[in-house]
Amino acid sequence: MSVYVVLSRSTTVPSRLIRMVTRDEFTHAALALDPALDLMFSFGRRGVLNPFAGCFKRERFDDALYRGMDELPGLVLEVPVTPAQQDAVRARVAEILLDGHTYRYNFPGVLARGRVGREDDRRYFCSEFVYDVLRGAGVCDLGMSRASVRPQTLLDLPGRVVFQGNLKAYPRRVATPAPVAPLVFDDGRVRVAA
Repeated sequence: MSVYVVLSRSTTVPSRLIRMVTRDEFTHAALALDPALDLMFSFGRRGVLNPFAGCFKRERFDDALYRGMDELPGLVLEVPVTPAQQDAVRARVAEILLDGHTYRYNFPGVLARGRVGREDDRRYFCSEFVYDVLRGAGVCDLGMSRASVRPQTLLDLPGRVVFQGNLKAYPRRVATPAPVAPLVFDDGRVRVAA
């Protein structure tokens, strides 16, 4: 069993600014629950035109944000998990989806880059979200606060790179994906279908 961490670098102004400041190869991180990256989630901009309106969202490489980009450099890291860890990851993602309107993008955390401030259970930036979910499920502990984790830091996760290159070409490279149990919501409670 595995989950997938997707690291990327777009051509948006915020991505270019982050890269200029950090000098990191990757400026965005997402967490996928399946090898085809159909169930991929992160915190990022709500729409194309306003980079300052961020939220938790399902991401797709054919979204309006990425549609105009011929190339999206990135990589996919396959992270092995136990069945219990996978259930915990899926349950946490489903919990955030259920209450998505109460979560915000952590702009203060991005600006502070882990040096100042406190962790807020309702505010995340992309790599902070990925790390917090994986750490909370017992998948990893990089020995740092979640606010200190940048996309590039996630390369230290236990796992293996299964793809590196143009992420927009990735879906065509995936063979028939293994079936993934859907996220199910019952009376406001989250459960993972068997």
